[in-house]
Amino acid sequence: MKVLLLGSGGREHALAWKLSQSPRLTRLWCAPGNPGTAKLATNVPVKADAPDEVVALARRESVDLVVVGPEAPLVAGVADALAQAGIPCFGPVAGAALIEGSKAFAKEIMAEAGVPTAAFRTFTDAAEAEAYAVEQGRIVVKADGLAAGKGVIVAHDVDAAREAVRAVAAMGASGQRMVLEELLEGEEVSAMALCDGERYVMLPLSQDHKRVGDGDTGPNTGGMGAYSPAPFLDDEQLAQVGESVIAPTLAVLRRRGLPFKGVLYAGLMLTRSGPKVLEFNARFGDPETQVLMMQLGEDLLPLVDACARGQLVERRLAVAPGSSVGVVVAAGGYPDAPRKGQRIDGLDAVPSDATVFIAGAEEQGGALVTSGGRVLTVCARGEDLAQARARAYAAMAAVRFEGMHFRHDIGAKGLKATP
Repeated sequence: MKVLLLGSGGREHALAWKLSQSPRLTRLWCAPGNPGTAKLATNVPVKADAPDEVVALARRESVDLVVVGPEAPLVAGVADALAQAGIPCFGPVAGAALIEGSKAFAKEIMAEAGVPTAAFRTFTDAAEAEAYAVEQGRIVVKADGLAAGKGVIVAHDVDAAREAVRAVAAMGASGQRMVLEELLEGEEVSAMALCDGERYVMLPLSQDHKRVGDGDTGPNTGGMGAYSPAPFLDDEQLAQVGESVIAPTLAVLRRRGLPFKGVLYAGLMLTRSGPKVLEFNARFGDPETQVLMMQLGEDLLPLVDACARGQLVERRLAVAPGSSVGVVVAAGGYPDAPRKGQRIDGLDAVPSDATVFIAGAEEQGGALVTSGGRVLTVCARGEDLAQARARAYAAMAAVRFEGMHFRHDIGAKGLKATP
């Protein structure tokens, strides 16, 4: 099979890494890709969120399947354009991707599907939203539109609630409509399913670490690290999430003429009254994908191809024994103002029992330099979570660039919860 992978982050490097291991793969392109994908695929300078350009590239290379990594191409309608061209695509059409592109739409779908979630109200008037937030005190304020992982603010008191509404309202188009919802307490985990529009298979449970600092301190980020499996749900409980969350959501989208083909990602809060959905994403999570690709014990390509063609067989996926841990190395100043152009050294000294996935980095004058906030993810597998963590952090010692920072507690919650 000839495959085109869209995106340029650590998630796409991990997907390229996994896809390139498939005996069914004959050729892999990545648009636009990064220095990591360049070692596994042919990078092409085509914008992932430009539907016409993507279709032209897929036609020119007689591509058999397009795999979409990030959310922007989906919301831009890349899957719709590919469908019109008769090219199979792993990634939902724009109408279905709105489950990530609009928090209000996602809540509407959840309500229709009977999916357990936080109580909420939607506002288009910032003054009304602020009055409601102040009245509630403890609240979560969400920009309706895409905000690069920074459109959710958790407020624990009246002053914070007021500031949260003002901050979201100042986000431009994405914050013109906002969803205010009850603040749920519990452990937050990521449950992802590969879907073919009707059927689905569950990937192992993972846990992301969204705050920039140790102990979940500091501002939200796109994610500072992840590990899998997360020990908070057993196989039977994860299957129940599929039945109570994934299946009814797919059914509602299908009834609306929006069959969801791709990854349906449910961000869950494990409350005392059971799992509740915090948000849906319409694609693989980042950095969860990096560890999930290491945990998946079978070929990814036949799975995503079956999803794209509506031919998925529902079953339990093969999962590698042990655990995987991924630690994100961020640029100085991230998440507010990441510093670019810093030379990255030491990647050739990373131990063989670790894998580095490139994200915000580019080649400059023969050297690798920082070009984004989350620069790379250092990942390792182990017989258990403790060993995987130890290997990932040992490998981290080899990586060097000015201003780099990372969390030292990725997977610590999982260790505490493991019997």
